[in-house]
Amino acid sequence: MSDEAMKAELERLRKENEALKKGASAGLRMKVSEKGALSIYGMGRFPVTLYKEQWLRLLDKSDDIRAFFAANDSQLKAKE
Repeated sequence: MSDEAMKAELERLRKENEALKKGASAGLRMKVSEKGALSIYGMGRFPVTLYKEQWLRLLDKSDDIRAFFAANDSQLKAKE
């Protein structure tokens, strides 16, 4: 590979990397997995993946989860 081709490839990869970084900070993204589960991307390094009924059970408990957060706020850490 010539120096010019290598420099061009390096520049292309840098631009691609920047575009991926910008997309990652754009917020949460949702995708249906190969097995039919819902994956939420953008909360951490790995997606959070649950099946439909699991998401519905979790959403039904949202008030309980918020109450638990309030009751245990001093023990819970926040990711900065």
